[in-house]
Amino acid sequence: MTNYQFKIDEILDKIRSMGAKVVGLQFPEGLKVHATEIAREIENETGAMVLISGDPCYGACDIADVEMEGLVDFLVHFGHTPLPIDHKVPTFFVEAHYQLESMEILKESLIHLEGTEKIGLVTTTQHLHLLEDAARFLEENGKQVLMKEGKGTLKGQVLGCNFSSVHDLPVDTFLYLGSGNFHPLGIKLSTKKPVIIVDPYLNQVRDIDEFADRILRIRFARITRASEAEKFGILVSSKGGQSRWELAKVLKKMIYKEGKEAYLILLDEINPPSLMPFMDLDAFIVTACPRIAIDDSKMYEKPLLTPQELEIVLGRRDWEDYEMDEIKY
Repeated sequence: MTNYQFKIDEILDKIRSMGAKVVGLQFPEGLKVHATEIAREIENETGAMVLISGDPCYGACDIADVEMEGLVDFLVHFGHTPLPIDHKVPTFFVEAHYQLESMEILKESLIHLEGTEKIGLVTTTQHLHLLEDAARFLEENGKQVLMKEGKGTLKGQVLGCNFSSVHDLPVDTFLYLGSGNFHPLGIKLSTKKPVIIVDPYLNQVRDIDEFADRILRIRFARITRASEAEKFGILVSSKGGQSRWELAKVLKKMIYKEGKEAYLILLDEINPPSLMPFMDLDAFIVTACPRIAIDDSKMYEKPLLTPQELEIVLGRRDWEDYEMDEIKY
């Protein structure tokens, strides 16, 4: 069916044991293409009715339990590991491990790791099952591999909003197994150490330095522009796993102490159209998903800042102490 492991038999057993009549399914964007196929198998095998969430899903912080409360008996969430938050509906998490055809790409990484002894090995949910084999390969080639659990994350796992598994890890270099640049960027900015990306999808090994430099230049430009702002919008998420209401109130007080205006704005989806009615404000601070300000900044007419970037704007933090925003679970 796919290169992903969806644990269908385990899901079917859970549905039967619970006697669930209506089952909810939720997928991140990259896995939604498998939704109807999985729904068909569940309905054929159990007789339960399936309700598929069609809304965007950004992670385990964005569970469809609130929307599905009263509609389903059981929710299956694909692609993420659970966070320490309560859910309105019994929820089963399926990590949806990606099956790689080969780990040959790791051999190429040894060239980039030449002269490096202690390696921090890191990945995302879809590749957690590959870490032990990757660690064994590196150790057989003379490397010392270190991994640890984070606050709310498994050993060697990072999230887009949580890099606690790499904090204070005594290594020379981090090796990130996976695709994309955001997670390696977070590792780099959280640790100030070299990060090598082993991307099995592109069959490529690269470092994050050039991308990190480009992002930091963009962030510096946003901060510089926002330093002239007099009126700020503080964006608060209504998503359970992204809501940082207490932080938002602290930031509002901080801004007022500097003689500037601040307004709290509650949103479920943060996107350019949702901010259009508030164009009288000069800049926005995102207390929701930390990726929004970094990944999507070019989409917005006004600067979007992280809470740490606001501190730089207000003179409470030096640019040299720049940090990635993280959600502490």
